[in-house]
Amino acid sequence: MTKENKTLKVCILGAKGYPYVYGGYDTMVKELGERLQKKGVDVRVYCHRSLFKEKPSVVNGIKLIYMPAVETKILTQLTHSFFSMIHACFSDVDVIFVVNSANGPFGLISRIFRKPTAINVDGLEWLRPKWKGFGSKYFFWASKMATKFYDQIINDSDEMRRIYIELFKAESKVIAYGANPSFDSDPTKLQKWNLPKESYYLIVGRLVPDNNADLIIAGFIQSDTKRKLVIVGDVPYQDSYAEGLKSMQDERLLFTGYVTDPEELKALYHNCFAYFHGHEYGGTNPAMLKAMGYGCAILALDTPFNQEMLQNGKHGWYFSKNPVSVSALISKAENNPEEIEGLRLTAREGLTQKYNWDFVTEQYLEVFKELKKKGKVK
Repeated sequence: MTKENKTLKVCILGAKGYPYVYGGYDTMVKELGERLQKKGVDVRVYCHRSLFKEKPSVVNGIKLIYMPAVETKILTQLTHSFFSMIHACFSDVDVIFVVNSANGPFGLISRIFRKPTAINVDGLEWLRPKWKGFGSKYFFWASKMATKFYDQIINDSDEMRRIYIELFKAESKVIAYGANPSFDSDPTKLQKWNLPKESYYLIVGRLVPDNNADLIIAGFIQSDTKRKLVIVGDVPYQDSYAEGLKSMQDERLLFTGYVTDPEELKALYHNCFAYFHGHEYGGTNPAMLKAMGYGCAILALDTPFNQEMLQNGKHGWYFSKNPVSVSALISKAENNPEEIEGLRLTAREGLTQKYNWDFVTEQYLEVFKELKKKGKVK
């Protein structure tokens, strides 16, 4: 712990809070916050008040601030971030770190208060099918505003950096999302679903259109495989797309819903024959990193982001955005089990240093130190 770290005060806002772990941002807050705290940084995390029954002021050395929100589907996240940003600007923090490009406009507040800021803008939210119409326009505008108001834009992949230069003429620093590789799991965790080792393909992710579970399921149904397709995930609301998926008829399909036990999820990854990744928009994807860290043979949708993560085919195979391509890839996998085993054995090698949480934390720490030193850099 350096004296410089000890005097550095950083707050994090824009996620659900800590130690709440549900999505990618929440995981990042946990992994990054805990490591920064151990390095002597004064870390403060803004939490959604309504999500926490118990509200301790400190957990694992991280200071927690519980802020309200206007609790509606559209306004919850934005109003929570708005209130958190105002509170942070009146505090004595040195640097405000924001996640989620939806919070781009709130950089105007911190700019007025002359508080140094960084924002992790994540992926191409404005292209996701769930944000049609106004939602799509808002995310594009908010992402553009982030480039105007925040002192440091952070993207998690080289492809996202390129896109921000192309669309917004804005430079950003690339700091990838981290991974936690694991070699062991408890196979008895799979007994509840009666799944022997390598008897199934796996999908993990929210049941939303841009994750393309419908495409993968359609291609799987067309295939001749005797293996099952296990679909892990759901959406926390009534949704015709998700219900349509779950109504598809094939005895080889198994919908588990959410799997909240991390040991069960790890066992599902570890013991699958192959993992299907249909995520279409965004940079470094946490589910893909889990698949790599858990030694899966990865079958991914052919996108620039997935190409980057799998090093252009070194650590996975690709399918095009149609069921025929999925079905053909399944046939290839079934007919080449030794090559699938080879993908499993080398998957973790794809987790280069940039996906190491300790390395990720060091990069963020350097950003925060520079922002504190320079004050406003724009």
